[in-house]
Amino acid sequence: AAVARVRSVLAGAIHEYFQTQGFVYVQTPLITASDCEGAGEMFRVTTMDLDKVSSLPLAKDEEGKTLDQVDYSEDFFGKPAYLTVSGQLGGETYASALGDVYTFGPTFRAENSQTARHLAEFHMVEPEMAFADMESAMNNAEGMLKFVVEKAVKECAADLAFFGSFYDKALQKRLKKVVEKPFARVSYREAIAYLHEEIAKDPSKWQFPEVEFGTDLATEHERWLAETKFESAVFVYNYPKQIKAFYMRDNDQDGGETVNAMDLLVPGVGELVGG
Repeated sequence: AAVARVRSVLAGAIHEYFQTQGFVYVQTPLITASDCEGAGEMFRVTTMDLDKVSSLPLAKDEEGKTLDQVDYSEDFFGKPAYLTVSGQLGGETYASALGDVYTFGPTFRAENSQTARHLAEFHMVEPEMAFADMESAMNNAEGMLKFVVEKAVKECAADLAFFGSFYDKALQKRLKKVVEKPFARVSYREAIAYLHEEIAKDPSKWQFPEVEFGTDLATEHERWLAETKFESAVFVYNYPKQIKAFYMRDNDQDGGETVNAMDLLVPGVGELVGG
């Protein structure tokens, strides 16, 4: 019950923040033919009877030869369809007409990962800001997180005290710091240098001690930066091009070796926002 009450307050606060900032709330499709992330890990939607494999229609090539693949032109949508992994593409289209917009709804990932950080279904907030730069995006993310956490601290004091008693005794102190302390900002190159220096003291303490330019930071790296190095939420920006999505803008100052991308790392969690 306590979790449900806190989730309710957080969801309302997310809408309140974006509405007061002039964003338009848009609803993007849950069923889509687009793989927005390009990873291919999507749940398929079909009305075909998969219990009767022999009855599935098979596609044919131009010469009429039967292929070893399903003919989805016979399916409900006439093409392969999936549960959405992101409303980003729809949000970008809306932003072209409306300016600043955001989506906030269920997304689905078919990643067969047995961790608390990889869910098959979750609600995701996705703002799209027209004519914005990375600094604007970081300011927006910081403002949003501070607003919703402060709202929860004020309106869910009893529930948070309950969590503190039975689950995480440092929770309220950590949430207070999120609200009151400015978020740190550090480039990826600087973050790698900090990690190099720390890991060199005792590599045996780390599950992934090999860190260099181009390394996709693991959770232990992210949490060390947020919890130990900066003791606050921290933005890491200007990531190497090869470890970020294809649509990230190349940075001119280094010939495109890095891209205009950032992640927000939060104590006790790790990565919470990416953009």
